[in-house]
Amino acid sequence: MDKVVKCLLLDVDNVIISEVIEIDAELGDPNCRLINPLRFFSIEEMKPWPKATNQTEIMIRSDDILTMADPTPEVIEKYLELTA
Repeated sequence: MDKVVKCLLLDVDNVIISEVIEIDAELGDPNCRLINPLRFFSIEEMKPWPKATNQTEIMIRSDDILTMADPTPEVIEKYLELTA
């Protein structure tokens, strides 16, 4: 299965680049698994998110995502380099 890398806007200044897997869940429960999420500042600066944990998989609710978009090929390339 190919990785699905997405650009997620969680709030005005919180952009996350992550592999995303949607899962079945009860209404209101987390239904998106983010694998190796990185906070995006620029192509040259992406940092693990959230900083308070060493976990590489984070569960969130799709309701908490304002919008989702496809990153540019350059962003995907850098993301894959950083998470390899």
